[in-house]
Amino acid sequence: MELGPSSATVLANSLSMTPTAMRKHLEALESAGFVTAHDKAPFGPKVDTSRGRGRPSKIFTVTQTGREYFEAPYDEIALSALQFMEEKFGKQSIRDFAKSRIESVFANFDESSHGVTQLAQELSDHGFSASVQPAPFANAEQLCQHNCPISHIASVYPEFCEVEAETIGKKLGVHVTRISTIASGSAICTTNIPHNTPRRSA
Repeated sequence: MELGPSSATVLANSLSMTPTAMRKHLEALESAGFVTAHDKAPFGPKVDTSRGRGRPSKIFTVTQTGREYFEAPYDEIALSALQFMEEKFGKQSIRDFAKSRIESVFANFDESSHGVTQLAQELSDHGFSASVQPAPFANAEQLCQHNCPISHIASVYPEFCEVEAETIGKKLGVHVTRISTIASGSAICTTNIPHNTPRRSA
């Protein structure tokens, strides 16, 4: 999940295993519905699938069933609490809480650095498994979050996704665009971040 779409060889290297042993594990995981195989990476950067002679290697990604093992086990209680807040104090209370929560995630972020890499690390430290990838066009990069520990909550209350994107833009000092979210059914949360070019003087 942290590496994104990966071949058996890449996964084996990361765990100091042989590709053959890794394929056996992946076959078991695929059979159980925890991972799925693709002919090419369904998202993120292009993955090299060549392995000499024979057919190209498969690319594996974590399924939603697999992701559920990484979710917080308190979703039901959290949703009940948020519904109570909304009924008692209105929709704005949800946004206020979402803002307070994401601000705590970035509590140690140095805004003067405008560093996407540091911001991704802060997200990873809180369970979002974030990385920075080149954008498919010039003068931009993409913040990729391979996990969302509150995806079930955010699927009911999209305010959490909205406030998160707004806060990311504020911290980096640029206007960002949220391309996809796990909460809306995508395999990854992707935020496009333009390079912050200096303004020309009058």
